Amino acid sequence: MGSSTVWRGTAFACLTVAVGTAGWLSLAHLAKAEAPGVPAAEARTSWDRQAAARYLDSREVWWQAWDRTHKDRATYCVSCHTQAPYALARPGLRQDLGEPDLAAPEKIMLASIDKRVRQWAQMQPFYSDIVSGPGKEVESHNAESVLNAFMLASYDIRRGHLSDAARMAFANAWALQSTSGPDAGAWVWQDFHYAPWESPESQYHWAALMALTVGRAPDGYCDDPKIKANLAALTGYLRSHYDTQPLLNKVVTLWASSAIPDLITVAQRTTLIETLRHAQHPDGGWSLSDLGPWKKRVDDTPQETRSDGYATAVTVLTLEQAGAEPQTAAHIARGRQWLLANQDRATGAWQAWSLNKNRDPKSDPGPFMTDAATAYAVLALDAGR
Repeated sequence: MGSSTVWRGTAFACLTVAVGTAGWLSLAHLAKAEAPGVPAAEARTSWDRQAAARYLDSREVWWQAWDRTHKDRATYCVSCHTQAPYALARPGLRQDLGEPDLAAPEKIMLASIDKRVRQWAQMQPFYSDIVSGPGKEVESHNAESVLNAFMLASYDIRRGHLSDAARMAFANAWALQSTSGPDAGAWVWQDFHYAPWESPESQYHWAALMALTVGRAPDGYCDDPKIKANLAALTGYLRSHYDTQPLLNKVVTLWASSAIPDLITVAQRTTLIETLRHAQHPDGGWSLSDLGPWKKRVDDTPQETRSDGYATAVTVLTLEQAGAEPQTAAHIARGRQWLLANQDRATGAWQAWSLNKNRDPKSDPGPFMTDAATAYAVLALDAGR
C-alpha cells in the first residue's frame, strides 16, 4: 500500500504520493464491495500483468519503428495516446512483476525525451506551419513541453526524487504557459480536431493532467516559490473554465484534485460523481461517447456506445483516487469487475475505439485508443488493490 505526505504551502495544499508496490493510493476495501449486475460466469478475480506489459512494450516498439514518429536529431515524437499512458503505467508493472530494470523500449523512449529536453532550444517542433498549417509549430511545441514534464515526472514520482531532466522539462513548459487572454494559465494545445487529445477541449484536459503531475511531483516541487505564480495561474484557469468542460475533462480535474485540493467545489464534486454513477452502463462499464459532446464521428459513422476500456478505466481510477463516498463503492466495484472481465488475455489489452473515425484496428492508428485504455486499466486495477 502506498503512503501519502501532504505539503502545505502558502496558497496551495499539494499531495505527493510515496509509491509502494501498488504504485497508487490503495482502496482495497472498494474492490471487495459487491458488484451487482455482473454475471457470475464473467466474474474474474485477477488480471494478467505480464500480458499487459507485453502489449504496452510491443506498442512502444512499434511506435519507435514507425517512420512518422522519427523527428529532429534522431528523437521520437511523444504522443498523448500511446507514449504518455505508457509512461504512467509501465513503471508500476515493472515493480509488480519484479523486473530488475527498465524495459528496452522504456530506455529508448526516456533517452529521446531527455535529449529533447536538454537540447530544447535547438530542437525543431514536431510539426511545421509549412507542412501542417499555420500555428502548428506553436501548438506542437507547447504540447510537447507539457508531455515531456508529465512523462518524466511519472517515473520520478515512483522513485521519490525529481530528476534534473524533469525539472528542466517543467521549466520548459512553464516558459510557454499562456500569460494573458481568456486561457491564461493553460498551454496552446495541438489541434487536429481529433478528440479527445488533439482537439479544442484538449487544452483543458492536459492542463488538468499537468496540475496532477505538479501536485504529485516529489521533493515538494509544488511548493517551490519559483513556480508559485505559474501554479496559481494554472489552478485559476482550471477553476474558472470547469463548468463549460465536457464530462471527461471534469473527470480528470477530479483526479487532479486528489493531488491539489480545491480545484473543484464540493457542489461540483457531488454533481460530477452523481453524473458518473448515472452514466455507468448495466454491464458495469462506461463509454467514452457518453463523456463528451461526441455524438458523431468526423467520417459520419456512428459513435461506439458500448462500454470501453479507456472510459471505464479513467472513471474507476478517478473515483478510487478521489476517495469517493461509500454509496459509490458498488459502482467502483462494478467498474473494476468490468475491467477484470474485459482484458483480452491473448493480447493483454483492453479495447477502446476512436471518437473520430471508424478505424481498422489492424491499421497504424487503429489501436491508439486501445493503447491508452490498456495503460489506464493497469492503473485503475492497481489503485484498488
